[in-house]
Amino acid sequence: MALTLIGYRYSVYLRIVRMVLAEKHLRATLVEVNPFAPPLPPGFLELNPFGRVPVLQHGPFTIYETAAITRYLDEALPGPPLQPADARDRARMAQVVAIADADACLPMVRQVYAQGVFAPAEGLAGDGAQVAAGLAASGRVLAVLDGIAAEGRVLDARTVTLADLHLAAMVAAFVQVPEAAAMLAGHPALARWWAAMCLRASLRDSDPGLPVVGI
Repeated sequence: MALTLIGYRYSVYLRIVRMVLAEKHLRATLVEVNPFAPPLPPGFLELNPFGRVPVLQHGPFTIYETAAITRYLDEALPGPPLQPADARDRARMAQVVAIADADACLPMVRQVYAQGVFAPAEGLAGDGAQVAAGLAASGRVLAVLDGIAAEGRVLDARTVTLADLHLAAMVAAFVQVPEAAAMLAGHPALARWWAAMCLRASLRDSDPGLPVVGI
């Protein structure tokens, strides 16, 4: 059955799914839907009643929410596995995904990146106060993730899991602000992980070519 991926090209969450597809050696037809440009296409709210992207269709099966999409792709379709076999490693993977969504996306993407890079690229004045607030809040997030990377269960700079891909799409946006890149460099285990991720074709080939927004 064919895969169809619906999303906004500049969405960090669409990029996560695209990276998983690349790591699994899977192909999907991309359908562009910008939730910031209403009205939404007819029928879209039947696919996701919350009006967000991405949405994955696999034949008659439709699923939304990025973490659910990526687990489905990994468990239901062929390709290299992206979830650890060990239960504790899988738990740490799920924890990193949750941290990325709950604690990292707002300061790192919606504040630092959106106001420091995306808004100026769109010809708008970025909100410096939002960038500063995002940088301040990102410090604790980076410290926590550095500890997880140092532990070595995930973010180990050797293996790739759903956690690595979920976080990498957000970090790719964050580090486009020089102060943010300097902050990341100050966390050695996380910096080693990021250097390894930057070598992966899935990250390079999913680059939307500037703006990424956290939706």
